[in-house]
Amino acid sequence: MASEAELKAAGERYIPKDYDPVLYKLRHSLAHVLAQAVVERFPQAKPTIGPPIEFGFYYDFDLDVNPTDTDLNWINDRMRALIKAKHAFKVREVGANEGREIFKDNPYKLELIDGLTRGQDEYGNANATAATITIYTQDTFNDLCRGPHVETTGNLDAKGFKITQVTGSYWRGDSKNKMLKRFHATAWASADDLKAHLLRLEEAAKRDHRKVGRELELFANEAVFGSGFPMLLPKGATIRRLLETFITDYERRAGYLHVFTPDIAKKELYKISGHWEHYKDSMFPPMDMGEGGSDDEELCLRPMCCPHHIQVYNAKARSYRDLPLRIAELGNMYRFERSGVVGGLSRVRCMTLNDAHLFVRPDQVKVEIAGVIALMKRAYADLGINEYRFRLSKNDDPAGPVTGKYVANPAMWESSIAMLREVLQESGVPFFEAWNEAAFYGPKIDVQVKDVMGREETLSTIQADQHLPEQFKLEFKDSDDTPKRPVMIHRGVISTMERMIAYLIELYAGAFPVWLAPVQVAIVPIADRHFEFAKQLGEQLLDADYRVDVDLGDKRMQGKIRDAQLQKIPYILVIGDKEMEANAVAVRLRNGEDLGAKPVAEFVAMLAAVVKSRTLKLMP
Repeated sequence: MASEAELKAAGERYIPKDYDPVLYKLRHSLAHVLAQAVVERFPQAKPTIGPPIEFGFYYDFDLDVNPTDTDLNWINDRMRALIKAKHAFKVREVGANEGREIFKDNPYKLELIDGLTRGQDEYGNANATAATITIYTQDTFNDLCRGPHVETTGNLDAKGFKITQVTGSYWRGDSKNKMLKRFHATAWASADDLKAHLLRLEEAAKRDHRKVGRELELFANEAVFGSGFPMLLPKGATIRRLLETFITDYERRAGYLHVFTPDIAKKELYKISGHWEHYKDSMFPPMDMGEGGSDDEELCLRPMCCPHHIQVYNAKARSYRDLPLRIAELGNMYRFERSGVVGGLSRVRCMTLNDAHLFVRPDQVKVEIAGVIALMKRAYADLGINEYRFRLSKNDDPAGPVTGKYVANPAMWESSIAMLREVLQESGVPFFEAWNEAAFYGPKIDVQVKDVMGREETLSTIQADQHLPEQFKLEFKDSDDTPKRPVMIHRGVISTMERMIAYLIELYAGAFPVWLAPVQVAIVPIADRHFEFAKQLGEQLLDADYRVDVDLGDKRMQGKIRDAQLQKIPYILVIGDKEMEANAVAVRLRNGEDLGAKPVAEFVAMLAAVVKSRTLKLMP
């Protein structure tokens, strides 16, 4: 099976660390029931592995036929029969050789057994060497599995699951291996929970940022640019500029200094920082700029801005009086995401991060991180993001295997985790802790935001880093005239511009708050004789820095109004003879509400109040 990182890259959502254990067992058990039904339908099928995931489970099979709807209906019916039969899930421990005999006709299970005896788990991660392996049996079906499971198939709801699709998937995520058939299913504790989830799926499909972005002409993905390099169209570019101005203004008032640093640097820089060792699989291949091909002659597109901002810090000698030094940049970064999983704006290969690095004295750490949390809360409130929680993301679980993902410095990790924990406790925000979620160089506070499906995404991060200052030998001269090491705080308040736009598209289904809407006002003249008044009004609003579209097309008034509503334009101003005579406009809202005629000055005052307040409503 693929590593966790490979499966994430393949688009599978992993179970959160606080995953409901009841749902975990239920979905894990249903995966075994599905496997039994598939093997009974296709005796030649070889089961591989089938883990629970966030909303259900999947199971991969070596199967050379494409299941039909008839096959899937049979499998569904057989699963329900197995559930009603109340077969017990029985577990037993066996030695590796006995396991090999049981699964002698399944090379995938044999490979997994070999990995367990070499100290690898089913995902290929380092683990303790298994002296024995566990096998679960229900009815006539045996599977290599660690569990846990429900007691019997009767504990499952026969109407609480649904097979959603069958797709292709390479064994262990490697395209050099054979293509398998992946059976996807969603599974819940009851039929009512399943129904509620399917309704959420319908709503999510309506809000999908790829669909809405295409309909509203916000962005496009063109094959000529390659996978993962979307282009923002004029309306999408407007949203991006608004977000950039929004956050940089907030940062400027909070004492940040904005810089521009190159998108590229010598490979040696990333070797010093550790990104080359820990992150090179996600970096674009280096470009050899010389015949010798030495590190000094190889250039890399940056995956992170932190090594670049360190160069800003090092541009001159620093005193304790210079700190805190807050360096910010809307920095372009490049990640070598696999072409099969990038798409839309949420998974891209070139992104622009609202990035910043604070270089602080150790005694300033807590105050500065508290300031970042406050800045993030204000920004989220303006953007209308209200449902989120804080996660303290740590390195390897001491009770689990050493993954090799993190720098080896236990004292540093303990100290940095304590810093962040104290800040969260003193800030009074609720938080939870999770192992194996940190950056390779230090722990972080992740702000987990829910999407329309209720899934959590990390939009903001705050990291306490004592590793990179040591790697680059950063110093400041303290009040006693001795050199000291600063602490480096990494933070991104509103994520990347691409991911934030994708999130906001789905949050608002394209009906953005007025201050963020790419077009705020549509002007609809009824007849040609109203065009000149409409154009003059449009120019007046443009001069006042509002975003306006004057529709001088051939459609009838109702068609123009309908077009403006489909484009989710907040205000639609209709102009006819009466409006021209009264220097007024008939105001309609994108939701269809008709506010009637208003003097132009009154409408402009209303628009100004709504934009200035950044309210999420259409009325002040």
